[in-house]
Amino acid sequence: MTAQLDQVFSALADPTRRAILAMLLEDDMAVTDVAEPFKVSLAAISKHLGVLSAAKLISQEKRGRVKWCKLDPDALRSASVWMQAFGQMEPVDLDAFEAFLSQELD
Repeated sequence: MTAQLDQVFSALADPTRRAILAMLLEDDMAVTDVAEPFKVSLAAISKHLGVLSAAKLISQEKRGRVKWCKLDPDALRSASVWMQAFGQMEPVDLDAFEAFLSQELD
């Protein structure tokens, strides 16, 4: 599970890959359509798609001569569940903690 989360967070660290995921929220897209709004080569977009695919954030399927990309929400869901666990913790009141330590150490 940790290796998969590492791949997901690594993939999400890049703004181009996050933009690609946002585009795929709308619908499946051909690789050439994914590449269109970016000012990078098709090869660079293919590398980004490879990273997203390795992280299982998208799947790619060849239909005829066109390669299509589809968002796979399961990897994002597992990352979201992992992050939500941290939301369960109460924020630490540092002033109260300092007062507690001061009282305990006196």
